[in-house]
This record gives sequence, C-alpha cells and structure tokens, in this order.
Amino acid sequence: MTWRGLLVSVRDAAEATAALAGGATIVDVKEPAHGPLGAADPQAIAGVAAIVGTRVPWTMACGELRAGAAGIVAHLERVQALLQAAPSAVPPAAVKVGLAGLAGGDWQAAVRGLWAALPAGPERVAVAYADWPVAAAPAPEDVIPLAASLGSSILLLDTFDKSGGGVLEWCPARRLADLMDAARSAGLRVAVAGRITMAEIPTLSALGPEVVALRSAVCSNDGRGSGRLGTVQEDLVHRARRLIDGSGVGAPAGASSGV
Repeated sequence: MTWRGLLVSVRDAAEATAALAGGATIVDVKEPAHGPLGAADPQAIAGVAAIVGTRVPWTMACGELRAGAAGIVAHLERVQALLQAAPSAVPPAAVKVGLAGLAGGDWQAAVRGLWAALPAGPERVAVAYADWPVAAAPAPEDVIPLAASLGSSILLLDTFDKSGGGVLEWCPARRLADLMDAARSAGLRVAVAGRITMAEIPTLSALGPEVVALRSAVCSNDGRGSGRLGTVQEDLVHRARRLIDGSGVGAPAGASSGV
C-alpha cells in the first residue's frame, strides 16, 4: 500500500464520496461514536469499499484489542464475506487495532496473537497513543520495536481521549520528531492523527510524516454533533489537501513540495 498524503476517516459511503471529491489519498472507515478506533458496521464498511473501489487505498479501524482478538477477527471476516459478494469491491489495504487498557499486562503476546489470527492480506498498522497514560496503553517507544519485529511497515501515532488535548499537546514538536525518528530507524513510516486542526497542519508538515490523518478538522456540525461526530465535508477536505500538498507531506524524498 502507498502510505502518502491525506487520510480522511469516514463513517459511511456518503462521507467517502465527499472525502474522495475533496482529494483524500487514503480513505479510512471508522465509527467515531464507538471510540478513537471504533469499528463501523460491516454493511457501512462494504458500502465505503464499493464507493472507493480502486481509486485510492482504503483502511478500517477494528476497535481496541482489550475487547478480545476473537471478536476482531470475526468482525473482519464478516466484512470480507460482504466484499466477496460485491465484485467491484476490493479488500482493505490495512487494518488497525488500539492497545488501550493493555499496559501492565503481556500486551506484546496479545498483539502477536492477534496479528497471527488476522486473515492474510491487509497490512497490520501499529497504533501508539500519544496520550498513553490516559489510555493505559503501552508507550510509543515500546510499540515501535514490537511493530518492527512483527513486520509492520507503518506506525500510526494517535490520541485516545478525543475530548482531551490533540496530538501536538501530548507530543510537542520536538518529542514528535524524536518518535518519528525512532520509527524510521526501525523501518516504519509514520502517520499522525489526533484532533489535528487546519492551523496545525503546517507545524506537523514540517516534521515530515508520510500521512496526516484527519476527521474532526474536515467535519461540519450538522446536528449529529460537533467535530469528529459531524459529517465530512468536501470543501474542508479540499482545503486540507491544499495545505498538505503545499507543505510536501508524503512527497518522496527529493521531490519538490511545490512551494
């Protein structure tokens, strides 16, 4: 999978349409009402897959590992069964599972067991929470070497508490740069998420992540709620894409940023 540019998280086919029209380079499916990596309904996921097709890669959130590996595997198998019944749909390029609540236990064994049980095909995204003390999750510095040892190619640095501070509040630029350096030294590319605002995109861009992942910044308040519980808007996605393109996020090494 090509991990570059702007990832937009959507909850249904209508939002996927808006994300694609606005210029998202990766479409992620999640249900924000179910948590930071909330799993969407399989039918909704299949609907997004049908809209996206092969236009860009699409990924899916599968919840938190503390809920049990068996349920996560069963959820993914239900999604794959629906996709097989729709010839135009393609499988997810990657899946991601959070590690909230696992600190203090043998979380490494739990991750190894899950990754071994997941169906072949999608990449396994390593997720580290910037607010890991709040999430009772392993620290990012501990997630990185395990991810590398398991053959992951991408680290997602996100926030767990979406009512709290964003990623730059938990990981000021210097610390975020250090984590990205550690990930790259381990052979991982980096996606950054976690209540990122439009105004923060230039700051994040200067650090050079391969992917900037957004939801709340590209949603409007339309009665569903505010921020991440709103609805993805094409014009906001387009604005974010222009900011990211202007900054060179995700550009291959040596490529011009266009500015």
